[in-house]
Amino acid sequence: MSNYNPQSPRAEEFISHDEIVATMAYAQENKSNRELIESIITKAAECGGLTHREAAVLLECNEPDLIERMFALAKQIKQRFYGNRIVMFAPLYLSNYCVNSCTYCPYHIANKTIPRKKLTQQEIEQEVVALQDMGHKRLALEAGEHPLYNPIEYILESIKTIYSIKHRNGAIRRVNVNIAATSVENYRKLKDAGIGTYILFQETYNKQNYEQLHPRGPKSDYAYHTEAMDRAMQGGIDDVGIGVLFGLETYRYDFVGLLMHAEHLEATYGVGPHTISVPRICPADDIDVADFENAVPDDVFLKMVAIIRLAVPYTGMIVSTRETPAVRQKVLEVGVSQLSGGSHTGVGGYVEGHDEQNKSTAQFDVSDERTLDEVVRWLLELGYVPSFCTACYREGRTGDRFMKLVKSGQIANCCQPNALMTLKEYLMDYASPETLRVGLRVIADELERVPHAKVRRIAAENLEKIELGERDFRF
Repeated sequence: MSNYNPQSPRAEEFISHDEIVATMAYAQENKSNRELIESIITKAAECGGLTHREAAVLLECNEPDLIERMFALAKQIKQRFYGNRIVMFAPLYLSNYCVNSCTYCPYHIANKTIPRKKLTQQEIEQEVVALQDMGHKRLALEAGEHPLYNPIEYILESIKTIYSIKHRNGAIRRVNVNIAATSVENYRKLKDAGIGTYILFQETYNKQNYEQLHPRGPKSDYAYHTEAMDRAMQGGIDDVGIGVLFGLETYRYDFVGLLMHAEHLEATYGVGPHTISVPRICPADDIDVADFENAVPDDVFLKMVAIIRLAVPYTGMIVSTRETPAVRQKVLEVGVSQLSGGSHTGVGGYVEGHDEQNKSTAQFDVSDERTLDEVVRWLLELGYVPSFCTACYREGRTGDRFMKLVKSGQIANCCQPNALMTLKEYLMDYASPETLRVGLRVIADELERVPHAKVRRIAAENLEKIELGERDFRF
């Protein structure tokens, strides 16, 4: 089934089970080693990241004062590299046809209760218009794995359709893609189609557990799935997003595996993951969380997010509408930099009147059901700047070029004015009167904080032009 590239690193070499077990044992042995923990926190403050072993030790620490220091430092590091900007996006589900047998996903082939649906190109256009009317500029494309219903040609055609739609002042400027592991050739095709980030969740890094959770179908091949990011990089996609579904395995195991994967990408390709996603197992059509004994409680989840921010300070972190507004607010403070809003996880869920279809075809239950406008206003009131910016991708600031700008701190000269300009676009075109009022006040305050005088002046001029009807300015 797998077409291995002899030049590709082997999954079990860079995700070593023995090393993960040894790391967990080391962390347990040193969970009360205050001198070691303080030295790790001091190292993290230098913003050069942590090893998976160092991060694992922090995760085991239960000393309240040291945990408080970790949280405070995570908040500082996030502010240093990402400021108060929160990138907004929405998922777009194309099809829930799937040949896999994943035991935690309602799309599994044995599920006979879920209605199967695949969007036509005309239906995709309707979905995109609905998303544009909400104000979205960035999408994450989702589809089940099915060689007949969802071949790569269908995905490529759908991307072309999405980029082609210009409705009023709306346009989708970046399409990230979350589809099944595929070949180097197909990754090249996705790159040529103009995708942003290729996203794939490992689900769990425990090979034995992975094979039990994926008993049949192409996804059952642990190595082929785990090596997908290597093939994507070889196919020219230099922005990749990794993640696990916390709760399928013990959180300690997958936490270490996730960081080992990030280390591998950095060491092999000179650039780590562009994003890390941190979903947790949640209810769905025929999925009961009670069936998963490793479900992660909120306090542990928050701690993991903070330590991931310490370990990989330059990487964007994503949390979806799986989480409640209260949890989302907490993780925003200590690490998360990207947020979905107004999301529907069913196939065809954005077109008005399709509520039942959305619920019946959903991949998971949404815990944050607020509209995009409500989420934007909530972020503004919390002191964040919701950003609809996609300029880095369109200006070629990807891969190692993006990471160099982030690590040097220079990315703020691009991101802050772009965030303000795309927020202004959103406010003028889509916001409710109350969100408009709050947003304009935030823009005025934030513009004064842009440190570079020339950047501040150009941003101010472009903000005025947006109010007069011009669109799509970017640094």
